Amino acid sequence: MEPRLTLITLGVRNLQRAKEFYQQVFGWLPAESSTESIVFFQLDGLQLALFPQESLADDAGISAEGSGFRRFTLAHNVGSEQEVDDLVAQLEERGATVLKQPEKVFWGGYSSYISDPDDNLWEIAYNPFLPTAEGSKDRNPSIH
Repeated sequence: MEPRLTLITLGVRNLQRAKEFYQQVFGWLPAESSTESIVFFQLDGLQLALFPQESLADDAGISAEGSGFRRFTLAHNVGSEQEVDDLVAQLEERGATVLKQPEKVFWGGYSSYISDPDDNLWEIAYNPFLPTAEGSKDRNPSIH
């Protein structure tokens, strides 16, 4: 896996309150790709996403209750669905725990979740709306 982190997703209790905090306190503007169910902020070479914590747990295929759930995920984005499949298979062979097998997801991409030995969540994803580190921002001109 290439050493690349493209997205940090925070599981929040109240999406509107969290959005207002980052707008009013930090002075950040939501990216045009934000919706009523998830908010993105373009940072310097990285995106921060705010996502309701119950939705985050559901997306990862785990329970929001108990010690295995964290209210954030780290995301490693790749350039295609096949790259997701290949990378997840490779990581599983190396001992990663696959929490959710790769699949098409509601937001138009393709993703899987794995966990490290401390139950930290990593989303391995293909997001056609988000450029990868080596990709061009021309793929989605609304993300700056």
